[in-house]
Amino acid sequence: MLSVLDLAGSDARTTEDIFTGVSQSMPLGRVYGGQVLAQSLVAATRTTPDGRAPHSMHGYFLRPGDSTKGITFAVDRIHDGRSFSTRRTQAFQEGVPIFSMIASFQDEDPGVEHQAPMPEGIPAPETLPDVESHLSGLHPMSKRLFTDRPVDLRHIPSPIYVRVDGEHEPRQAVWMRVRRRIGDSPAVHRAALAYLSDLTIQESILRAHGVPWALRGLKVASLDHAMWWHRFGRVDEWMLYVQESPSARGGRGLATGRVYAQDGTLLASVAQEIMVRVPDSSSPPRADQ
Repeated sequence: MLSVLDLAGSDARTTEDIFTGVSQSMPLGRVYGGQVLAQSLVAATRTTPDGRAPHSMHGYFLRPGDSTKGITFAVDRIHDGRSFSTRRTQAFQEGVPIFSMIASFQDEDPGVEHQAPMPEGIPAPETLPDVESHLSGLHPMSKRLFTDRPVDLRHIPSPIYVRVDGEHEPRQAVWMRVRRRIGDSPAVHRAALAYLSDLTIQESILRAHGVPWALRGLKVASLDHAMWWHRFGRVDEWMLYVQESPSARGGRGLATGRVYAQDGTLLASVAQEIMVRVPDSSSPPRADQ
């Protein structure tokens, strides 16, 4: 994860805002959406005045990326004000855009403050089984999608990889963190949080309809992604990702999420719309898929 976030290219002292990056190897050959989100944010951050941190981003996934090829990131310096900076980042592969994002950055300013509280009664992450405990029966190629991740995930009530246990309702929570310490750079932690924000948020939509990831013929693709950073938090410590889906229709579903530090501090809010196509005949999940 750290290697793909370490882009090559210019910095804030130049006007050539072109950066290049590599992709993580993915079993199905498609670039993970959270990766290009985080890389686009890193590219934009490189062009902003020192001390300004991202507070919001809005991005669109235009085409699936190829994880075997490099990515070029072009940043437009749209605006620099006294307190805010706005940047547009376009991600390209072989000259074709695959992702487009606008992000806003702000100096730290005092002001009014409140936050939605973290839900009560959530079991501690240490009491929950890790992801590998839920993957029995999956094909080895499918298992790699989960075991090769640099992220530790603990689902509440349980994952929906092979089946959907419990009530079919449009909400869930997931404890998450990266698997090892990643240093103290706030910029790296914010980019890594963008990376993590694309994991599991789609599942509140699928859970509502009892649809596991292993359902034969299921097609899911992220359409857009929005994120707001409220407070700084470390991604190498446990965070709770509370997720729900207010609506699904027309082959699209909307999911929202809130990310909390383990002490209850609200770190970020997320929204994503996905394309979801469920086969007409509800075939049972295939253990070998």
